[in-house]
Amino acid sequence: MYAVFKREFFSFLSSMVAYITIGIFLLVSGLLLWVFPDTSVLDYGYAELTGFFSLVPYLFMFLIPAITMRSFAEEKREGTFELLITRPITVWQIVFAKYFASLILVLFALIPTLVYYYSISKLGFPEGNIDSGGVIGSYIGLFLLGAVFTAIGIFASAITKNQVIAFVICAGICAFAFLGFDYSSQITGFQPIESLISSLGINEHYIAISRGVLDTRDLMYFVTFSFLFLLLTSLIIGGKK
Repeated sequence: MYAVFKREFFSFLSSMVAYITIGIFLLVSGLLLWVFPDTSVLDYGYAELTGFFSLVPYLFMFLIPAITMRSFAEEKREGTFELLITRPITVWQIVFAKYFASLILVLFALIPTLVYYYSISKLGFPEGNIDSGGVIGSYIGLFLLGAVFTAIGIFASAITKNQVIAFVICAGICAFAFLGFDYSSQITGFQPIESLISSLGINEHYIAISRGVLDTRDLMYFVTFSFLFLLLTSLIIGGKK
């Protein structure tokens, strides 16, 4: 498993895909946080990162599909997929190796944004006047959200050998999982079960964790959601094996 993980991880670093996608993510998030007037924290006037944490999930819908789209699709395109699944390694080890390699790249994209927290803390009046608990909770929520989106991306890459199609499928599923249930709950016929439908979506649980309150129900939701798509991926890979 470690050999597959190392090969997958360093193949990301040896290509320009990881650097370009992470660079674009940091550039856009920086512009939204500091430059654009509608979302700039400098114009908002309060020492908090609420706007940043509400915008990053939408950036994740493009960043993570770009990272994961090549996981299995490239193996199939280059003809190395058959070689991989016939090695003395289980299907779950292959899936987890590729999953963790992609997830660590997502973590690498988040780490530089800690500079934003430091900057806002220094700009606060008095200095350090920022809700650190809420920021920590929001970062945990972002990581869990990235874990779910990464599992979806691995699944999308496993069902096709075209990276563009894998990107589109992943972005579509991520968008629906994050927003679709909230919009569906507003349909007139679903109003009696509005809260139930909303609770099935990622957004409600992400917002709950972003408040700085870690509820085991929210944590289990993210773990279960991620495991579900990893299970589907293992079934697809196992069936082909």
